[in-house]
Amino acid sequence: MTYQVHISPEARKTLKKLDRTLSGRIVRCLEELAQGPFNPRLSRQMETDPESRYSRVGDRRIIYQVEENQRVINITAIWPRSSAYR
Repeated sequence: MTYQVHISPEARKTLKKLDRTLSGRIVRCLEELAQGPFNPRLSRQMETDPESRYSRVGDRRIIYQVEENQRVINITAIWPRSSAYR
């Protein structure tokens, strides 16, 4: 069963600013996350916020939360690694 992916306005804005290659990689990662957001190959739980998870794509981190009962993934941010864990 797949999950619906909802992208926040902030994350959508960041995605539009990225170059085509990196944004394509991120979109493919989001498609994989929709198949299984808890897959340890794709994501890890954040230590700073236990309710959030992150996925690595190059030097970017996709920060998201999963609403298991509604089968929804809320993408809250797409940050460079340097500012993702602050």
